Amino acid sequence: MPSRQHRDKPVRPGDMAYYDSVHQGFRWRVPQRFNMAEMCARRWAADPAHAQQTAVIATAPERPDTHHSYAELQVAANRLSNVLRSHGVKRGDRVAIVLPQRFETAVAYMAVLQMGAVGMPLSQLFGPEALSFRLQDSQAVAAIADASTLPGLLSVRHEAPALKAVIAVDTPPTDGALAWGPALRAASERFALVPTRADDPAVLIYTSGTTGNPKGALIPHRALIGNLTGFVCSQNWFGFDPFDASKPSKAVFWSPADWAWTGGLMDALLPSLYFGRPIVAHNGRFSPQTAFELMQRHRVTHTFLFPTALKAMMKAVPEPRSHYRLRLQAIMSAGEAVGDAVFAYCQEQLGVTVNEMFGQTEINYIVGNCARLWPAKPGSMGKGYPGHRVAVIDDAGDECPVGVPGDVAVHRLDVHGQPDPIFFLGYWNNEPATRAKYTGSMASSWCRTGDMAVRDADGYLWYQGRSDDVFKAAGYRIGPSEIENCLVKHPAVANAAVVPKPDAERGAVVKAYVVLAQEYLQAGRGRALGNAAFEQTLTAELQAHVKGKLAPYEYPKEMEFVDTLPMTTTGKVQRRVLRLQEEERHRQRGGG
Repeated sequence: MPSRQHRDKPVRPGDMAYYDSVHQGFRWRVPQRFNMAEMCARRWAADPAHAQQTAVIATAPERPDTHHSYAELQVAANRLSNVLRSHGVKRGDRVAIVLPQRFETAVAYMAVLQMGAVGMPLSQLFGPEALSFRLQDSQAVAAIADASTLPGLLSVRHEAPALKAVIAVDTPPTDGALAWGPALRAASERFALVPTRADDPAVLIYTSGTTGNPKGALIPHRALIGNLTGFVCSQNWFGFDPFDASKPSKAVFWSPADWAWTGGLMDALLPSLYFGRPIVAHNGRFSPQTAFELMQRHRVTHTFLFPTALKAMMKAVPEPRSHYRLRLQAIMSAGEAVGDAVFAYCQEQLGVTVNEMFGQTEINYIVGNCARLWPAKPGSMGKGYPGHRVAVIDDAGDECPVGVPGDVAVHRLDVHGQPDPIFFLGYWNNEPATRAKYTGSMASSWCRTGDMAVRDADGYLWYQGRSDDVFKAAGYRIGPSEIENCLVKHPAVANAAVVPKPDAERGAVVKAYVVLAQEYLQAGRGRALGNAAFEQTLTAELQAHVKGKLAPYEYPKEMEFVDTLPMTTTGKVQRRVLRLQEEERHRQRGGG
């Protein structure tokens, strides 16, 4: 990625001019025809030197690990494509993939994408209502599930009249579902790639919106190209030498991120396969101990871990290298603000500077850090990755001055005036919502993320929260993430969420929902949890902790201790749920 004239220039921490030269010197090369599956599997399987190399390492509790090669991945994908075609699936059709992390999930994506069909990932955590809406709205014609997801899928099948076929993995066929194993064995292992344009749709991912029904973001094949600068930067070049691409080192990727979401599919599975590297597919629950054990057993070098996962690991295993032999070269984190407490833990205890990244389903991998090429600032979400023109804009669409909060936005055109391939095609059957996402003309405009940030003098962005998470208390503008990060630094706190509590005099006061660390409770100090006097003492201790680090108006005036916080399936705290809860309580108290 560094331009030729800077290829031999040494990387100097703090050399902002070097970042600028990389950003200005980068140009997109997007071919007219491009297919994700061809670049992620077919080309590797066709290469004799690469075909037998590992593509997916499948793991599951109480099951032996299995290694699957790129040749095996491609043959299985070809067989599945033929099965889907025999059931009427054609170019442009939507195919629901309702599977956890496993080898068959990778096969399903490759099979659907090489047909020119559209893969529609659905989380294994979805209930009947969520499944039914997405199947109906997308008019999916086929679905692939396993034992963990098939019952839920079949329970709503009658509500999705377009659904022609259901294929079941590792479970006996039932209610008209087709068994994966026999069906694939009976199909041909040859399948001709359906040529696709770079702008053709590849994936339909429904976003978890804060209001109304979720919207389906239609992602084109070219979006994978748009992802790559962010991926290689956040993964410290993913085992390649940024100054000499002919010198790759071994790299193994793992992330607990569900492959049904952008973070798992576009930030983990597809880019790992694009570079011909192995990815660990763990079909099991996340725990800090499981994470460390997996990384040790499979010699994981690169990973994507949500801040919530890193916080849990930090609290559960404060000195991991005294218990585990780790080979980590890079950690990317996204979804929430990392915060300097987690940042320091990764540096001091994991030996890696975490690269925070920011993006969303519609425009993914746009902002972040790359400790290999430019310095990461603790707590910052980073800078615009090469190829993306990123700014903080106000309501009128003008760029905000340094230090002034605004909406993080990405321009359709890069710094050279050429189209940025990262952009989604639009919301499925929802043109008004697509138009509302942009400020300016559709051809040349800013795409708003809905996330607030401030820009410092060096161009780094500092996350303030979702636009609907930022609130005013006693006239002060409050960004919850900074307070949450401060609370997590206290040994008693495992996680926290800050929301406004309606107040008649001040409009709102700062309230924190706090989850206590298990280590704190197990040490005996939390035995009185639920006792009013104990909670009052702990509240005062945490308030003093925040007061000593942040502005006086930022400390939580009230705290509520809870067992868990409401979370999305992608690992983000649902502050909106807590905010609505506070508003309802206010109404019940007669506050209007």
